[in-house]
Amino acid sequence: MHEIERTIDELVLHAPQVHRNLALHPLVGAEDRPRDYLLLEEALERGLARVDEVSVGGSVHEVALENLSEWRILLVDGDVLAGARKNRTINLSILVAPGAKLTVPVACVEQGRWSYRTRGFAASGDMLYPRARAEKIRSVSDSMRATGRRHADQRALWEDVAQKVHFSRVDSPSMSLNDAYRAVDGDLADFVAAFRPEPRQRGAVIAIDERIAGVELFDSPDTYARVLPRLVRAYAIDALESERTAAPSASADDARRFLDRIKTAKVERFKAIGEGEDLRIGGGDLAGGALGCDERVIHGAVLALA
Repeated sequence: MHEIERTIDELVLHAPQVHRNLALHPLVGAEDRPRDYLLLEEALERGLARVDEVSVGGSVHEVALENLSEWRILLVDGDVLAGARKNRTINLSILVAPGAKLTVPVACVEQGRWSYRTRGFAASGDMLYPRARAEKIRSVSDSMRATGRRHADQRALWEDVAQKVHFSRVDSPSMSLNDAYRAVDGDLADFVAAFRPEPRQRGAVIAIDERIAGVELFDSPDTYARVLPRLVRAYAIDALESERTAAPSASADDARRFLDRIKTAKVERFKAIGEGEDLRIGGGDLAGGALGCDERVIHGAVLALA
């Protein structure tokens, strides 16, 4: 039994929370497990971490992180960093040891800018939406198998982000994902307000219309609660694009079948960039990754490919 299967078996599926065509089926644990790390946005806000370009010239595929704290710091797959030469999304979840300096693999979510907006990066409060994130996860897994690197298909991501910018009907000279989010902030705020974490909730099976879009798993209810608003925004911007009148919702049975598929999927193991192991899940129309450390899944995401 691998860590992801064990994590799913620890959790109970509850009745979904629904807003419009987005449904979150809570995954609830038996205990309120505390977390023993900072999230990157907390560390940046408190001056306990620094994220910069790897050099003055920069690299589209990498940024440099320094943990200035005595805590471990968790970077969550798909989170978007804003500033420096281009806004980037983090390619996989990473746990950074106290005092460590790491080169973090990223992908660009802003095509038309290559000039400094700020010297370093800040947390944007956004996350890559699941349609593009699923393809990014798959391409990162392919890169790990082929070269040992954790690179995404940058051209495909730029094309997908450009489609999202056009959908949002925003004037974005640099074709920035963050501009697309800002253009629909009002709708996204309504989605965020509709979803609340349950006690001891550590994840969710997430459906858009009648289709399961993905599963998000965390080791701590507090981590899930803090990440939930940007998770909802990310899934909701895809939901806005696909919304249809009177679309059927995915059922609890659909959610259980999706979880069963994850439990039986092939898992590949790689040494993590930071602490722990990178677990990669693939096969058929699934693309997933998880960070395993201390005999638990710190964060895992398995998404449905379009």
